[in-house]
Amino acid sequence: MPTPLFQFIEDAAAEAGFERVGVAPASDPEMRELSHFADWVEAGYAGEMEYLKRRNEAGEYRRSSLEAALPWAKSVIVAAVNYNPPAPKSTEPVLPTQGWISRYALSPADYHETVLGALKRVESALVEKMGGTQITTRSYVDTGPVLERVYAKYAGIGWIGKNTCIINQELGSWIFLGVIVTSLEHSTFFEAAQLAVAPDRCGTCTRCIDACPTEAIVAPMQLDASRCIAYFTIEKRGNIPEDMRSKIGRHVFGCDICQDVCPWNRKAPMTSNPEFQPDPVLVNPDLSQLARISAQEFRERFRASPISRAKHSGFLRNVAVAMGNSGREEYRPVLEELSGSADPIVAEHARWAMERLKEQTK
Repeated sequence: MPTPLFQFIEDAAAEAGFERVGVAPASDPEMRELSHFADWVEAGYAGEMEYLKRRNEAGEYRRSSLEAALPWAKSVIVAAVNYNPPAPKSTEPVLPTQGWISRYALSPADYHETVLGALKRVESALVEKMGGTQITTRSYVDTGPVLERVYAKYAGIGWIGKNTCIINQELGSWIFLGVIVTSLEHSTFFEAAQLAVAPDRCGTCTRCIDACPTEAIVAPMQLDASRCIAYFTIEKRGNIPEDMRSKIGRHVFGCDICQDVCPWNRKAPMTSNPEFQPDPVLVNPDLSQLARISAQEFRERFRASPISRAKHSGFLRNVAVAMGNSGREEYRPVLEELSGSADPIVAEHARWAMERLKEQTK
């Protein structure tokens, strides 16, 4: 049974622009996924994402235990906002000259700042509501020692799909999550201690697993991020493994395949938030234009965008791979230019792309 304080949080979250909000305890024996994180890292599934491997003074992975990272933590408020832009899916027919940029990065705005700003308004409202009561809070959007999806599950936001994304029955999986860690007991928000867990509605469906070109979903709800196209095009520095390059297809930044094929996203509503509206130039962008973006233009154009995370070198590397997979001989001149780049990573991938084109035109 929700308390008046939870109802207050619901109203504050809605006013800030969130579609869903829930609260989970910082720890609970039922939240078994938290203990699985260490095994996931030890299996090598985090790849080169060192920030996921950070440990506390006791040698524990910081993200495996919120209370170890933040000893005062008692509950976690999870807020979800729909970012689904009015844009085609990656699985729809396109020209071979068009690349793909993940849906979450189509907006010129940085979703971290947008979501965090809204989250801070909810946090401030909570602190003010508590008045003289001593309360500690901390807000995060992808940056804290918090396994957001686990807390989202136990806050009732949605279930963890076989592709490891949180899926809400009405919104689908096109949602950003923000969390407010608090020193308030879970019972402050709910009179009964029962967790608000959303039922798993994936059933026997395996479309996300079957559709992944790199077989990154090694088992239901178990992603080997080191094989994921999003990892290769965003997080991976240096060379992309050669045996994976042809499987990346036209992806320049990120990958949405496992979400695009999900039945729960067929009728997912479009966002009305102006901050998440797509830049038309980034929707199925022309590869030739992307290949000619200078370092200065990249910095200026994507300064506030998630795309900046790939850096100019990684971005051109990805474009070269997409060109190589296009089968279009018209890209050979620009690839020859890139093969002479002072950046050895860009040059090596451009040379691979030219060989790839040769193989496809035999």
